[in-house]
Amino acid sequence: MFTALPLTSDGAADANENTAGDSDSGKAMGLETVHFPFDSFTLDSEAQNVLKNNASIMKDKSHLKIQIEGHCDQRGGIQYNIALGEKRANATRKFLTDLGVSHDRMTVISFGKEKLIDTGTSEESYAKNRRSNFVITSH
Repeated sequence: MFTALPLTSDGAADANENTAGDSDSGKAMGLETVHFPFDSFTLDSEAQNVLKNNASIMKDKSHLKIQIEGHCDQRGGIQYNIALGEKRANATRKFLTDLGVSHDRMTVISFGKEKLIDTGTSEESYAKNRRSNFVITSH
């Protein structure tokens, strides 16, 4: 599995950094993860506000390229969750594109239920896993 490394000031991958430049870790140049309701890829008003801020960051950093990763909670089958994760990532990219971020600066991937933030079985735990997060691929 590919993990994007943070980049040094000259654009090279920083192998000394132990964490990826992603929104889940808070190390994605201010980009924030968005969350989704159960069994949905609809962006609610809170997610839309986060994405408006993310779009501003992307516009200010015009060379920034990202991978949008779609995720689900651990309920449901593997194939269903891969499809739902992809719908979440695509909905996120479409919203950012509609706000003026160039489509070619964003790629999408779905991890379904394979990369959980919280392995608990409460609704609070499930909610943390239903997300689209952002990985810096180039800046």
